[in-house]
Amino acid sequence: MPRATNNPASKARRKKILKSAKGYYGRSKSTIRAAQRAVDRAGQYSYRDRRVRRREFRRLWIIRINAAVRPHGLSYSRFMYLLKEKEIGLDRKTLAYLAFEDIDAFNAIVAEVL
Repeated sequence: MPRATNNPASKARRKKILKSAKGYYGRSKSTIRAAQRAVDRAGQYSYRDRRVRRREFRRLWIIRINAAVRPHGLSYSRFMYLLKEKEIGLDRKTLAYLAFEDIDAFNAIVAEVL
């Protein structure tokens, strides 16, 4: 009995990996073994960095809010405490947007808190 190989599925698997490796440098884009390693590593980096991106945005928002409240004689932590105390339910993303784009609206919020 002849040996059976599942050639269409094997070829499709390899093709999928090489398609993912398109644009890579050197053998990583053309040989299946190197491409597999490169694609696996790229997947690990992208998984990790999706989480890192959220952290970095939160840091950016905090920096922007802190810079905007300093002229009012407040620190970031004091401002956030006063917001919670007054039950103003704005998140950091919105506050940072207002501090960066619409300073008048942000100043009104700070005045409300003080």
